[in-house]
Amino acid sequence: MSGSNSSAHGSAAAPEAPSPLSFTVHSMPSASDMVSEPEGAARRTSSGRLKMLLVLLICAAPVVASYFTYFVIRPEGRTNYSDLILPVRPIPADLPLTDLQGKSVNALALKDQWLVIVVGGGACDAECEKRLWLQRQLRETLGREKERVDKVWLIDDNATPRAETMKAIETGTPATVLRVPAAALAQWLSPATGHTLEQHLYVVDPMGNWMMRVPAEPIPAKLKGDMEKLLRASSSWDTPGR
Repeated sequence: MSGSNSSAHGSAAAPEAPSPLSFTVHSMPSASDMVSEPEGAARRTSSGRLKMLLVLLICAAPVVASYFTYFVIRPEGRTNYSDLILPVRPIPADLPLTDLQGKSVNALALKDQWLVIVVGGGACDAECEKRLWLQRQLRETLGREKERVDKVWLIDDNATPRAETMKAIETGTPATVLRVPAAALAQWLSPATGHTLEQHLYVVDPMGNWMMRVPAEPIPAKLKGDMEKLLRASSSWDTPGR
C-alpha cells in the first residue's frame, strides 16, 4: 500500500517555479530634449511673424513708393504744398466713433476711399463752415476723380449741428458726419506747431492711413494740386467706391 502511494506521489509532476517579472526600460528625456521643443515652437512663432511682416510690407510697398516718388524725389524737387506725414498713421481700430443718433460706427468702415476730414465742434462757427465749404469745393474740382474721395466731418464735442449747416453739407454728395471724443481723436491726428486740431484739413488714404495735413489757411489751387498728385500716384492700386 505504502509502495503504491509512493509511486503515485513520485509520478506527479512537480510544480513549475514562477518566472521572474520582466520590465521594459525606456530612457528618460534628456534636459536638452525638454528644452528643444519650446525653443522650436518659439522659432516657428518668430518665423511666422516675420513672414506676416514681409507680407504687410509687400502690400504697403506700392503706397509708400507712390508717395515717396511724387512728394520727395520728383526731378523738379519736392513740390507738395501740404505736410506729408511720414510714417503714416493708421486709423485706430478702436477709435470711438458714433453717428448723430449715438449709434457706434466701426472706424475701419471708413477705409477704401480717400478721405478729406474737417474737425470741429457741433456749433460750427464761421471758420468751421469755411473749412466745410473748402472741403466740398475741393472734391467738386477733382472732376471724374471725385468719386474716389469722401468728405468727413468729425465733431469733437456734444453740440448739436444747426439745421442750416447740415443742409449745406448735404448739397451734392453728403458728407459723413460722426462724433468722436477730442482726447481719442488727438491720439490719431495732430495739428502743426502753434495751431489747433480744428484749424487743418486732414487727408487719409484708402488704406486708412492719415498721410497729409493741410495748412491752416490753405490756398485752394495748391491744395487741389496736392490732391491731384495723390490721386494720380495711387491710380494703379486705388479704384472708386468702397
